[in-house]
Amino acid sequence: MTLNPGTDLRSDALSEIRINTPAVERRAATLPARRSLKRDHQAAWLLNAVRCIDLTTLAGDDTPDRVARLCAKARQPIAPELLEAMGVSGLTTGAVCVYPTMIAPAKRALGNSGIPVASVATGFPAGLMPLNLRLAEVLYAVEHGADEIDIVITRAHVLRGEWTALYDELRAMREACGSAKMKAILATGDLKSLENVARASHVAMQAGADWIKTSTGKEAVNATLPVSLVMCRAIRDYRDQTGHVVGFKPAGGLRTAKDALNWQVLMAEELGRDWLRPELFRIGASSLLGDIERQISHYVTGRYAAAHRQAIA
Repeated sequence: MTLNPGTDLRSDALSEIRINTPAVERRAATLPARRSLKRDHQAAWLLNAVRCIDLTTLAGDDTPDRVARLCAKARQPIAPELLEAMGVSGLTTGAVCVYPTMIAPAKRALGNSGIPVASVATGFPAGLMPLNLRLAEVLYAVEHGADEIDIVITRAHVLRGEWTALYDELRAMREACGSAKMKAILATGDLKSLENVARASHVAMQAGADWIKTSTGKEAVNATLPVSLVMCRAIRDYRDQTGHVVGFKPAGGLRTAKDALNWQVLMAEELGRDWLRPELFRIGASSLLGDIERQISHYVTGRYAAAHRQAIA
């Protein structure tokens, strides 16, 4: 996946965006039933979800040792005896996501595994810091080796319709990221309407976001299927208009294997199978992996393992 170069801001088109909320909600409600995934197919889709997870720790008491344990789980996310029984090898998560000060411990723990390190930045989760300080945090993350930067937008720009200000802010962040890929967190639970979600999605992509991401995981409402549907259709429109391909990351609230299946069905239905790979689809999660491993254990052994047997870190 190449970096999204972005485009000039097309503010005139933003005012034309209209969302039929009842239609979006009806479509989202039918998505989980659109594909019947049983036995072998379900297990395969669950393993695919694992390779698309950004395994995350964003706790106030994070330490290098905690991060090292998380990285060990990222390198071996499913018990080796389960993978051996399925004839699978080399499975890892899509990335490990940490705070900027934990980048160096994560890089050491991951070694030459090839697993990217993602770092939140720009005053995560609220983003209510002066822009120069937010950009300094991006530069700090890049200097310490982050491969991907999860930035947060200023929600007030969206709520006030200040699209040029939002674009300029995101463009500056894109430049600060350099060769690192940028995920733009829209904090959709704070944006009040699906029209605002769609407009913010387009501005983020025009400014050069490589992924657009639903949430920080700290809002009262995080990833939902209706919001995700609107964002995926914005990605499709952007690709059709520019030829540039942008990824999608739902985060916050995805906790069960069923959630992992539902969001993959959304990607397949709305964007196609190309988006069922970690280059274009990530799931921001921590507890999700434990439930997926429990379902994989049931598939292999016919029994559900106790949740404490699938510790994630």
